[in-house]
Amino acid sequence: MTETTGARVDPTSVPQRRLRDGGAMPGIGLGTFGSDHVPGEQIAAAVRGAIRAGYRLIDCASCYGNENLIGEVLSEEAGTTAPREELFIVSKVWNDAHAPEAVAASVRQTLSDLRLDYLDAYLVHWPFPNYHAPYADPDARDPRSRPYAHGEFMETWRAMEQLVDEGLVRRIGTSNMTVAKLSLVIRDARIQPAINEMELHPTFQQGELFQFCLDHEIQPVGFSPIGSPARPERDRTDEDFADIEMPVLRRIAEAHGVHPAVICLKWAVQRGQVPIPFSVRPRNYISNLEAVTRDPLTPEELEQMRTVERNSRLIKGQVFLWPGAGSWLDIWDVDGTIPGWNGYADEKKG
Repeated sequence: MTETTGARVDPTSVPQRRLRDGGAMPGIGLGTFGSDHVPGEQIAAAVRGAIRAGYRLIDCASCYGNENLIGEVLSEEAGTTAPREELFIVSKVWNDAHAPEAVAASVRQTLSDLRLDYLDAYLVHWPFPNYHAPYADPDARDPRSRPYAHGEFMETWRAMEQLVDEGLVRRIGTSNMTVAKLSLVIRDARIQPAINEMELHPTFQQGELFQFCLDHEIQPVGFSPIGSPARPERDRTDEDFADIEMPVLRRIAEAHGVHPAVICLKWAVQRGQVPIPFSVRPRNYISNLEAVTRDPLTPEELEQMRTVERNSRLIKGQVFLWPGAGSWLDIWDVDGTIPGWNGYADEKKG
């Protein structure tokens, strides 16, 4: 990708997604999870540069440990580069704050850190209150962890709904969900989720969950959109595929004269998801934004991208497993049912 530091993309040229309440969400955003390998000050500087370059969607989370630094940037840029109403700021409640009173305290802390009066969207980061220490070993298990309990989750969701009622957040949503879990939330929610943040990239297209979200007016937001080459070591296995090395993808990139990462983002936006790539390098985050405003993939190329699917989940979440669970597959309801304390081992016994 060529150096484009200082360039700016007109925010009105960026595709928009219409949400269930009629509001608009930018079709691409900047992710801010890099706290495991990038200093928070550097991430905040990237947020500043991204907003000046034309980004209007910033994806945050309390557990990333950098919202206070990002808040300094937002308070300055919202008064100069971009009015607050043009920005779409997302944050998430962490696993250790699922109790209703903790949800309320968490969003207030996030608003204070980000120096905002409201969030455009607030998500439940993971569907269970299972916690892990920073830099946890892949085999680590918190003895307090437990499988998904829908009743408990709905207590958290009711607290999320109250945040909308109070005007602290405009919309609420989910993250790291499955069709089985999301179906229950849709059935029982007073305020429906507007967004579901999920792992989405060419070798992990999540067709069933993706379509389920669209069918229920839930906007898919995709993390790891280029295959997360800088993901933590605990999330790497020998079976993983590298998206930007896939031959089909590389041929399409060559035809367009761009890096394969750019093709991942063009595909994501044209498919209908909102990718949130992370980068602190101006030439990369500007190139990412430019990619979705010009030279789209052809219908034939989009069809070819379907063949890149390998069901290659990279962020497996094994550090959130509970004692008694079998493997990371238990987190993702792979047979369409939600496993209990002994994972799918109980079903095998039956």
